[in-house]
Amino acid sequence: MWRLEYPWLLLAAPLAWAAYRWLPAYLHGRSALRAPFFDTMARLTGKSPTRPGVRAAGAQLWLNLAVWLLALLALARPQWVEPPLVHVEPVRDILLALDISQSMDTRDFRAPDGREATRWEAVRSVVRDFIEKRADDRLGLVVFGAGAYPQAPLTLDHAALRLLLDQTAVGMAGPNTAIGDAIGLGIRMLDAAREQDKVMMLLTDGNDTSSAVPPARAAALAKQHGIVVHTIGIGDPAATGEDRVDFGALRDIARTTGGQFFRAQDQAALQSVYATLDRITPREVRTLRHQPKREFFWVPVALALCLLAAWHVLAALAGWAAARAEGGAHGDGGTSDGGGIDARGAATGRAGGETADHPSYAGAGHVMNGKTRTAGDPITACDESLDRKEGAWT
Repeated sequence: MWRLEYPWLLLAAPLAWAAYRWLPAYLHGRSALRAPFFDTMARLTGKSPTRPGVRAAGAQLWLNLAVWLLALLALARPQWVEPPLVHVEPVRDILLALDISQSMDTRDFRAPDGREATRWEAVRSVVRDFIEKRADDRLGLVVFGAGAYPQAPLTLDHAALRLLLDQTAVGMAGPNTAIGDAIGLGIRMLDAAREQDKVMMLLTDGNDTSSAVPPARAAALAKQHGIVVHTIGIGDPAATGEDRVDFGALRDIARTTGGQFFRAQDQAALQSVYATLDRITPREVRTLRHQPKREFFWVPVALALCLLAAWHVLAALAGWAAARAEGGAHGDGGTSDGGGIDARGAATGRAGGETADHPSYAGAGHVMNGKTRTAGDPITACDESLDRKEGAWT
């Protein structure tokens, strides 16, 4: 689609005509030779007076108007606007923090088809489904055991995220559980993304046994950074030692950060938990539009320059041709006309009984420079006066 960036500039188009119409022209005064018989002299030479300067001024006026209009068109910036490009990007980052300590290999979860599965198998299946539902969000993955490690950065490449999730195995991060360190690593990753809406979903089946930062302190830091932490406990609270899940600590983390605490004892309950998280965390996107534009201001500029160049080239050629024609006319006249004077003069003198030194100008017409002068012409009268004076002297 064609458009002008500044179309109002075209309103200045009549200014050039108004200036020509009403402003006084610049006149350069020069003295000239007054010839009262200019028309007669022009007629004797066989030429008629013309006004090439007037014709040139009229043509140059139209040239100037055309250049003015092209300059205005260039200043208005003609553009070709292409169809808009729409880009949708998320405004929410979700970080999944998953426990892969050794206890996640316990086979006490029942799948929807009735078979028993390990805790990690159930978690991986449910998280895969959750990733597929959040197509418009940037998702990241942190795994933790004895330490916390970034398994996948925040990304929109959910296929790569699912692949990394499938390659994650129990025990890769050590046998213990570092909940506080996982929250701390999540804070660092979410802060680097610089989005306003940041959510962390932490899943564990045990209690914190090896964190450098206590979970309560990590939760307070998450709140300061505007991160909401939802916690999910899937372990057995009646177990002892590291296998006992601390639901109280998980509940405190969620309360501190403004999140929610969930508990799941089988895969169906876990699916319900992530469905709830999907519902309470609505999808938010930011739509960016961009219309590529191509500038064509150079086209009227190039046309104006071509017109000016063509005008000056044609003017130079016309001047050169005129000068050459005038020079040729003078050269031809000096040769042929001179011979005509001698021949015609000699013939006339002999016919009138005059000598060659004093040719006679008698008769109805006189010959001079190959032209016949008639009686009554100023030049003929001047010649007759000179002839009479010459006869008196002799």
